[in-house]
Order: sequence, then structure tokens, then C-alpha cells
Amino acid sequence: QVQLVESGGGLVQAGGSLRLSCAASGRTFGSYTMGWFRQAPGKEREFVATISSGGGSTYYADSVKGRFTISRDNAKNTVYLQMNSLKPEDTAVYYCALDIQNYGLGSRRPEPYDYWGQGTQVTVSS
Repeated sequence: QVQLVESGGGLVQAGGSLRLSCAASGRTFGSYTMGWFRQAPGKEREFVATISSGGGSTYYADSVKGRFTISRDNAKNTVYLQMNSLKPEDTAVYYCALDIQNYGLGSRRPEPYDYWGQGTQVTVSS
């Protein structure tokens, strides 16, 4: 079993920054693909970014490319999402997810991911 716990969300003005963290426990974290997704009210869950097990490969949604950075520290069993130049349209609940059947870049669809955190709210005011 795997537990994922996100933290770091909050309220920020447009143009500001936040750093989300996702702490994992229960499995060999460094062997698996991780991803970040987000879900705004009334919308489907949306892919944000993914990182390979070793951290050497990353992939981003076009909407966040150049503003967000995904990284991981396998020694701390933690994945991060640094969010800069935030926009009101970035407002959502952000979720981290783990795919135990993959060690490369993760899917842009939520279905292949096996474990999810509870989510952390990010609100960007204009």
C-alpha cells in the first residue's frame, strides 16, 4: 500500500509562486513514475506534469510549460511542483499520483495511475 500526502497549497496573487510537495510512504518510491494533476470546479481532472523514476525525464502540459517545474528527491520520498508566474486559471485542487507499473514518463491520462493523494487547494487571485 502507498500513501501520498500533498502540502504547500494556498492563496496567492497572480504572478506569485507556490511550491507543492508530495510525500510518499509504503513502497520503494524511487522505482516509480510520478505525476501531478489538477481539477477545477466543474471540470475534469487535468494533467499537469510527470517525472520519471530517476528524475531524468519530465513532461509538462502546454498550459504550464515554462512556468512550472516538477522534481523529486528519492532520498526523501518526495516529489515537488514549483509553480511560478501563477495565473487565476491555475486555480484548482492539485493531486499527486504514482504509477507502480511504470518507471519512465507517466501518462497524461489519470487512469493508469494507481495511487493518489488527497489533494491540496491552490487559489490564484487576480
